[in-house]
Amino acid sequence: MNENTIPATRPRIHELDFMKSVFILLMIAFHLVYIGNAYPYAKQLVYTFHMPGFLLISGYLFNIAKRPRQLFATLLWIFIPYAVMETGYTVMASVLPIREHIDRLTVAVLAEKVVLRPLGPYWYLHTLVLCGACYYGVFRLVRQHTASRFILLGLLFYILSEWCGVVSMANAGYFMAGAVVRQTVGDARRLQLGSWFALIPLVLLCLDPAHLDKTEMAGAAVVMLVFSVLFRVYPLLGGRLRLLLLYVGRNTLPLLLFSPLFTILSKSYQPFLLQVDSTGMVFMVVSVALAVAGSYALTYAMDRTGLSRFFFGKSRALS
Repeated sequence: MNENTIPATRPRIHELDFMKSVFILLMIAFHLVYIGNAYPYAKQLVYTFHMPGFLLISGYLFNIAKRPRQLFATLLWIFIPYAVMETGYTVMASVLPIREHIDRLTVAVLAEKVVLRPLGPYWYLHTLVLCGACYYGVFRLVRQHTASRFILLGLLFYILSEWCGVVSMANAGYFMAGAVVRQTVGDARRLQLGSWFALIPLVLLCLDPAHLDKTEMAGAAVVMLVFSVLFRVYPLLGGRLRLLLLYVGRNTLPLLLFSPLFTILSKSYQPFLLQVDSTGMVFMVVSVALAVAGSYALTYAMDRTGLSRFFFGKSRALS
């Protein structure tokens, strides 16, 4: 390892937890089919930056200073809950008439979806495992300077994307961007990214939907400008709201895993709430709140019963 290696332990950066909370809440909101269909422009905008933002933060936070056994355990306990939930989603896709419906489910199809090309909302965890393993392997095994390592890592991501088709090159690129910041800058706050002036180019870019594509340079600019604005918003948060959002930011994995269960259930009360408010805003707020509360309640029950040890690899999943 070289002098730029991530330290084994490091204090949390609250600004990043805040951003993760914003991204995960937006993810839940626009997984509601009605909201996505009713507000397609807003959905396109959110999809431009929320998961790229997650991946960028993940690349930044990924700890390559761990011993191989520790790293294996980290990836294993991301993969196990991912595999369980992806299996359930794939089976559901073979039964329900959803957009990603599978006409004939076989063991081979199930294995392909879980191991290679996931369906539905769990692809992020699949990408995280693959990108994290590659990042760790390159920086542990290749004895070159940092630039050469990242060039090799980019080539590896290209192979996984273009030849193997198991990750998106754009998604891998955002992960690598976060890793580059960590290896070259260290503490992201040293970049002093926050600026209200970022609102001006952000609004100008968002005026043209053609710019709202995470695979294009304009989309990448949107991601960075959103980061800049959120860095400025964080100090303005009140005490209780800040604590709540930081808690959500520290505990995004249960929401990634379990919130789809509650967004599916939201269809049962959707007609009633749309009669109350035809804009769908009440439906969205209620559904996001229930998805968050339900996901945490389910995780808390797993913590209390000891199931978290077998599902998350630790006795307490909520921190």
